[in-house]
Amino acid sequence: MANGNNNHNDWVEAQILEVLNERPGKRMNYKQISSRLGFNSKPDRELAGEALMDLVNKKLIVEQPKGSFYIEEVSEFLEGKIEFNKRGAGYLLTGEDEADIHITPGMTWPALNGDIVQVEMISTRRKDKPEGRVIKVVRRAKQEYVGVVQVSDGFGFFVPDDTRSHTDFFIPKDKLRGVKNNYKAIVKITDWPKMAKNPNAEVVKVLGKAGEHNTEIHAILMEFGLNPEFPKDVMDEADKMPVIIPEAEIATRKDFRQTLTITIDPADAKDFDDAISFKVLGDNKYEVGVHIADVSHFVTEGSLLDKEAYARATSVYLVDRVVPMLPEKISNELCSLVPDEDRLCFAAVFELDGKGKILKEWFGKTVIHSHRRFSYEEAQEILEAGEGELATELTTLNKIAKNLKEERFRQGAISFETEEVKFKLDKLGKPIEVYKKVRKDAHKLVEEFMLLANKRVATLVNTKYKPYSIPYRLHEPPVPNKMMEFAAIASRFGFQINTDSEDEYIQSINAMTAEIEGTQASTILQPLAIRSMEKAFYTTKKSGHFGLGFDYYAHFTSPIRRYPDLLAHRHLFKMLDKVTPIDQSNLEAACKWSSDREQKAVEAERASIKYKQTEYISQFIGEAFEGIITGITEWGVYVEIIENKCEGMIRLKDMTDDIYEFFEKGRYVLGMRKGIKHQMGDVTKIRVKRTNIPKRLVDFEFVI
Repeated sequence: MANGNNNHNDWVEAQILEVLNERPGKRMNYKQISSRLGFNSKPDRELAGEALMDLVNKKLIVEQPKGSFYIEEVSEFLEGKIEFNKRGAGYLLTGEDEADIHITPGMTWPALNGDIVQVEMISTRRKDKPEGRVIKVVRRAKQEYVGVVQVSDGFGFFVPDDTRSHTDFFIPKDKLRGVKNNYKAIVKITDWPKMAKNPNAEVVKVLGKAGEHNTEIHAILMEFGLNPEFPKDVMDEADKMPVIIPEAEIATRKDFRQTLTITIDPADAKDFDDAISFKVLGDNKYEVGVHIADVSHFVTEGSLLDKEAYARATSVYLVDRVVPMLPEKISNELCSLVPDEDRLCFAAVFELDGKGKILKEWFGKTVIHSHRRFSYEEAQEILEAGEGELATELTTLNKIAKNLKEERFRQGAISFETEEVKFKLDKLGKPIEVYKKVRKDAHKLVEEFMLLANKRVATLVNTKYKPYSIPYRLHEPPVPNKMMEFAAIASRFGFQINTDSEDEYIQSINAMTAEIEGTQASTILQPLAIRSMEKAFYTTKKSGHFGLGFDYYAHFTSPIRRYPDLLAHRHLFKMLDKVTPIDQSNLEAACKWSSDREQKAVEAERASIKYKQTEYISQFIGEAFEGIITGITEWGVYVEIIENKCEGMIRLKDMTDDIYEFFEKGRYVLGMRKGIKHQMGDVTKIRVKRTNIPKRLVDFEFVI
């Protein structure tokens, strides 16, 4: 019976909305509305009055003045992607120079995070943010959702893993598919009745008990649409490829098999996609070749392998596994530059002096024979000792690399050293140690020569082969308000960041970085400085990389794991081989797709790190740590523990020692009685209060 009453109330509310929508902005009292609905009896009019107040509370209509009801007048319609914050408010992302449209929680139905929606603009008295209301979901961001099912009294509620999902899903008894309470599952929405709080859903697949390692990793894979398995026809195409390189193919390439060639990679690497050849030419001149696995030779345009690589666009690196872009037959065998085997490459070969100045350069396809595989640790040991296998060659390469780096900084590169979190896992996948990856000269040596190849390939295409293009890696300058926000934080540490121009901003950032290297301030300021920057992306329309200080830049050096690099190889080879015309009609679309997939991969990688951090910190409930405030929002203070980089939140509602208010300008919270202020960059002491491993949430509290 109660359900019947709810349905009737929903019908009344829907009818009222139809009446008011006929003339947006026109005020009507409840008697006028009741008359339009044909409600003449006292009970019916009381029902209309109750429905009106419910609609006001849901912020679907406005009561102003008291007793007068209306829907705000629509000013225009917009379409775009909606993103939600953790409080259920939505924002329609409008683009570069326009303010995002704010949508209050009561006006977001039936949208979910990431959906493409149609929004009507509404007139309100707020002057700080434009306001809107969702009127239609044009396209769902995804058809299936991952989360935890809570079973009770024969039905279930599904709680999505995505913390920006503002609603649970209702699952009827006959749609549970036998899932147990507190198990993770994949579900799909079946319908979402108008005005209903929750959509209806059904279980598609049960993943396992929430909190268990394999369950959580598989949930992350599903959440971000990552498939660790390749289709059978793709695997069959890879398996049929011959391992032996035909002599006829070798004859078409520049032969570097007699030139000393090495690889330097992580100790646990399974594929080696770049190698460096080295030859002393005399008179302080050296030949350095950057040889990249010729994936384009094996993954031909339009093949099944190519279509699958395009769909994936990138390899994804989770804490305990890799979801590769290409099958192992390609990445770990045919295109892996293992020692003592002939391999096909695409190379950028430079004649350099000892300072790294380019005297000559050549680009083309090569065949190599790697003479030695170094791990980073092995190469670093030789560089530090100054002796060992190929010590002279490694030392010379390192000196040239350091000169290349110094020249980058002279040309306006920004000095950033990001900290990467790594985990030591036991046999069951449980984290037993969290540590920061340290980058030393061996890492930087390889990096500098890869940067050189990427820069020179982009420069070649830009200066010699226009109007043709390749996927450039564009990194735009930061917007002024982000620069000023970071400058305000840095000033609290005694650093003056000049925001008058981009060049002065770079110079002051680099001066700060040099001064804080190895100090606790570096742990605080470097990540915040990086956050002040724009995100890099792929495009054919522009080139240039603000952070690296390059006028021209592309990705050329990792076609095993990045689709844009594979495209760069294909298009560059056609230019070098004088193939015209070159069809580039779909190249910009491929850049956009690759940028989107890259962002998905980054989110998945962060989710896996956050999951392991939450699991790790769960063993320290009640213990205190020193942390840094990394973010301030209207609902809480984010703090990162210094020793292990685990981040959690202190909710404003849990800060009971005072009444705290959030100030958006300046990004801080302030206690109204005691005047205690918490702001970005503050070092503070926190205690682990609670964790939720399946939701990847960590709550802290201040140690007072």
